[in-house]
Amino acid sequence: MPSGAVLRGGSPSRGSAVVVGVPTGALHALVDQVHARLADPDAGVVVGAADIGEVERIARRVEALRLALVARADRQQVHRRTGHSSTSAWVASATRSGGADAARKVQLATALDGEGLAVTRAAFDAGDVSSRVWGIIASTMDKLPETLTDVERAKVETSLVQKAQQLNPGRFYRAAKFALADAERSAAEVAEHVEAQLVDQECRAYRLAAVTMQDLGDGTTKLQALLPTFTARMLGKVLQSMTAPRRDHLRQAAEALLVDGQTAAGDLSDGSVAADLHASTRHPTPGAATLPRLGTPSDSAEAAGQTAVGVGAGRGAGRNADWADIDWAHRRGRALTELIEHLDTERLTGKVAATVIVTMTIEQAVGAAQAALVQQSVRESTGTLLEMTPSAGAASTDTGTLISASAARRIACQAGILPAVLGGPGQVLDLGRHHRFFSDPQRTALALIYDTCAADGCDRPFAWSELHHQQPWSKGGLTDLDQAIPLCGYHHRLIHNPHHRHHTTTDNPDNPGGLDTRGAKTVHFHERAASEQRVESARQSPAYR
Repeated sequence: MPSGAVLRGGSPSRGSAVVVGVPTGALHALVDQVHARLADPDAGVVVGAADIGEVERIARRVEALRLALVARADRQQVHRRTGHSSTSAWVASATRSGGADAARKVQLATALDGEGLAVTRAAFDAGDVSSRVWGIIASTMDKLPETLTDVERAKVETSLVQKAQQLNPGRFYRAAKFALADAERSAAEVAEHVEAQLVDQECRAYRLAAVTMQDLGDGTTKLQALLPTFTARMLGKVLQSMTAPRRDHLRQAAEALLVDGQTAAGDLSDGSVAADLHASTRHPTPGAATLPRLGTPSDSAEAAGQTAVGVGAGRGAGRNADWADIDWAHRRGRALTELIEHLDTERLTGKVAATVIVTMTIEQAVGAAQAALVQQSVRESTGTLLEMTPSAGAASTDTGTLISASAARRIACQAGILPAVLGGPGQVLDLGRHHRFFSDPQRTALALIYDTCAADGCDRPFAWSELHHQQPWSKGGLTDLDQAIPLCGYHHRLIHNPHHRHHTTTDNPDNPGGLDTRGAKTVHFHERAASEQRVESARQSPAYR
């Protein structure tokens, strides 16, 4: 039987299975033992988180081994021995996988096979980090300033590996943006480095935005879009608020309001697609054909011999200076991007849930020049020198995305601003016993802290959540902000289920780059034993009361 052949109803032939001359029979035997124990009804197996965690670690080690084999095969040009056109084709043939999947494996394997990042490679080989995390670390290290010393780079890499073992990939990706801080650089340097990364990422994402539509001929059209992540999550939050479970009773009323159509978005001075298109039609370049003009408010201005404000000549100098050089798919992608950024949520169901909240400092909001003027004015009037934070750097959003300060300022110019001021006057967030239900301002405040349901491990979005009183209202609980816990429908029902018990913890993590989760509560659920369930059911009965 060939090496690695699969026996009917069993594992590969243990006697002949080898990898680079090393027998793998013991590994297959171990897998068989675990399968047999799971299949044995008398074994009384109770699967825990540690079991899944260990299997995940083994899988990562196997993945690291597979990629190491692929990298060695690529260096040795093994594919030439068998007449394959490339290492990818050879891998696809050897693994019976698709060509695209094999190409991704080869690309990752060759990247991992490079010089440097010894700490990361050791953690990957040990199964402590995944290949996705490895890619984030490699990209982060590659973007560090060239002025860093080898000692500083080593500090950064070690810190990244440690954080990668504590955070999920999404939060780790955000935290990695601030990696320069681990080299003990100043706050201003870190902020400028983060800003540069985010601006570069945002520009690239905007250039790549594309929309394609395929008429399927049956009355439906297939829409495919590639959007900047921040924009896509804006859309996702709106859709989540409109499709949240247990809110469908609002849908018909909302549809009745939407039949008249949405208000046109944007204006002619905001650097939008509409502005640049208007510029190209009003001020064509010499020899270019003039497109039909739509009636706009600026028509009357031109008739009076005035130039429309904010409209440049030719292709403009705004975000769409290359408009004539891109195809229609990318034009539609940019238009959809700006449509979402300008989307009016006034008529949507769950207006508060659909509102994207951007958290930034006053210095980021007004820019360095204006912040300096504020500082000077305060100093002249009070003699006090305000300590100013960097005007660059990342602004966080309640959708979990980091955006540059410059992007936040651009969005702020076209959005209603609701300042969240610590210790200052604002909307009432503590309602005591005067109100049974939490208010919209309270939900908005909670969106600064939570992006998902507060149940441990639940990834259902905050927009789906219902606000639960930590101390039940029926038992004297207050409708105060620190008593609110967002729970999805499933976990809200579960928290009132006598067959389960729960306990709540309050977090205070050092979490740069993500939501400010100080004070965030996490609800941990545990199924009660049968005897506990009987006691709890008795306590909930009217006779007990």
